[in-house]
Amino acid sequence: MEYLGPSLEELFNICGRTFTLKTVLLIAITLLSRFEYIHEKKIIYRDVKPENFVIGPPSSRKEKTIFVIDFGLAKEYIDEAGEHIPFREHKSLTGTARYMSVNTHLGREQSRRDDLEALGHMFIYFLRGSLPWQGIRVDNARERYRQIKEIKRSTPIEVLCEGQPDEIATYMRYVKKLDFYEKPDYEWLRRMFRELFERNGFVDDNHFDWSNRLHHSTFANHRSSFQHQQ
Repeated sequence: MEYLGPSLEELFNICGRTFTLKTVLLIAITLLSRFEYIHEKKIIYRDVKPENFVIGPPSSRKEKTIFVIDFGLAKEYIDEAGEHIPFREHKSLTGTARYMSVNTHLGREQSRRDDLEALGHMFIYFLRGSLPWQGIRVDNARERYRQIKEIKRSTPIEVLCEGQPDEIATYMRYVKKLDFYEKPDYEWLRRMFRELFERNGFVDDNHFDWSNRLHHSTFANHRSSFQHQQ
């Protein structure tokens, strides 16, 4: 990780805690491909959060590449016999409460669908700047998780995605309806976002919101550090 650049959360702060639709779509299309690959390796990630996605070192060839790091909570969902792990309940919470799926809050075993729902929450966070269940002030962690769960369960997708393109709500409806054992249609989701990208007249030039700001930020020292280590 020392050879990599800042995380999406750090870049989000550099950009004033909001990303344009173009940048979010570029992130979404990329991460759907990353997670399709991870899932093909029989692994579910289980810890989606902006801090776990980083770009390459600024001013390097990998600056426009988004990497997935920290697989400490990852788990195989296909066993040695080639069978999908069984559905279970009463599981302890695993992941980051802000982004985890509702099923995870309810103590249900995670599968591919939960990774994608958590990604959806992160995309919405980038577009809105915050999520409705942020800022809960309670001393007890269990009560905080309970309140986050209840707000997630009671917030309609239409309200969560208000002011955003219909495709964002379509994504959330799709991933929430996936069966525990079901393989997501990653390509359909990517295609939906690509078509939205094109309809808005965006140019696929790998230019993100942070591309110009990054080199004037404190993260520019990643370049000298990276070159020294090389």
